[in-house]
Amino acid sequence: MAATSTVPKYDDLLWPTLRVLEDLGGSATIGELSDHLASWLELPDEVLDELHGDGPQSELDYRAAWARSHLKLIGAVENTARGNWAITRVGRDIQSEESLRNLVKKERTRRYGSGPKPASRSEDEERVSENGSDWKEALLSVVRDLDPSAFERLCQRILRESGFTKVEVTGRSGDGGIDGAGVLRVNLISFHVRFQCKRYAGSVSPREIRDFRGAMVGRADKGLFITTGHFTKGAEQEATRDGAPAIDLIDGLSLCNHLKELELGVVTRMVETVTIKQEFFEGL
Repeated sequence: MAATSTVPKYDDLLWPTLRVLEDLGGSATIGELSDHLASWLELPDEVLDELHGDGPQSELDYRAAWARSHLKLIGAVENTARGNWAITRVGRDIQSEESLRNLVKKERTRRYGSGPKPASRSEDEERVSENGSDWKEALLSVVRDLDPSAFERLCQRILRESGFTKVEVTGRSGDGGIDGAGVLRVNLISFHVRFQCKRYAGSVSPREIRDFRGAMVGRADKGLFITTGHFTKGAEQEATRDGAPAIDLIDGLSLCNHLKELELGVVTRMVETVTIKQEFFEGL
């Protein structure tokens, strides 16, 4: 398939998403889907790195999420609470891209009618609820408004709550961008970690990953880069480059998930559901 210079629309991602799921054995994480979709479509880096609004999500990932939500709408895929997606029997039975588009179009018409859609539901800008983007964008707005020292303390708290010990925030000028250090113990083994935390609205480039690695080499076993922004594909590749110490990355969306899981500044309320057991009354 020829490379393209623009981000594919959501309906152009429907069929590739099903095919990628098949190629990956029938199920995949969102990250695996994203990487394999980019490869399957042969998209250049400038397309992959285009942000949706101010980020941190890329435009491709945003539209791919919308595609998954429509595939789920027709029962072609299903997902778990842990973010894994799987193709269903319905999805496997779809034989062509044309038939898939028709199924989605038919379901959209059934749900939303055949008239003009409201502006808030336009083809390329409909809000996607699959990843809870609304609360994440609101949370990132709050976090980005923190002053640098407060954000460093927040990252320190996240690491402590995640099992790190001896977590210190340094933030010294001339320290090569290293903002802190900690120790992570896994069973009988301890890893010394250096971390960098940046409140970016845009993208982190490969150069910034290289600079951070240069500062941490010889001083730590692992590196951790935390940002409220987005890592370009080049930055992700640089972080795991062969022959160089690997650096773990936490982007804005992952940061939101960690805050939610650790219940740091985020409260999740479960909705109570009451079901009537008719058989109970019939047995009286």
